[in-house]
Amino acid sequence: MRWTTSNIVSGMQTLLSKNSGVDGRQSVEALADIRRAMLDELAICAYRVNPTVEMSVTGATDIQDLWYLRGDLMAAIAATDGEAAAKRKMAHISTMFKGLLPRGLSSRPSPLGD
Repeated sequence: MRWTTSNIVSGMQTLLSKNSGVDGRQSVEALADIRRAMLDELAICAYRVNPTVEMSVTGATDIQDLWYLRGDLMAAIAATDGEAAAKRKMAHISTMFKGLLPRGLSSRPSPLGD
């Protein structure tokens, strides 16, 4: 087996995700809720702009995958509804991740105050 950087990073993410402090059932339910919220936003405004985002959200296997897709989702929403609307919608989705991610992945408060 050839060890690449992506294999090592993937293995580390798997180890870290198991130690996030969230029980399995809660994590599965949260994953489904967050996925549904993200897909709902895409269905409302931005699906036709970037259908690959929908495929990525649908294929996400854990909370961290969805966390990293927030930027793609915001870009897709902003393309049709504008950046201000996208920020409002993403703020709601981002709060759904509270307590589900390892400490280093959570959002930090903005120094700009918005």
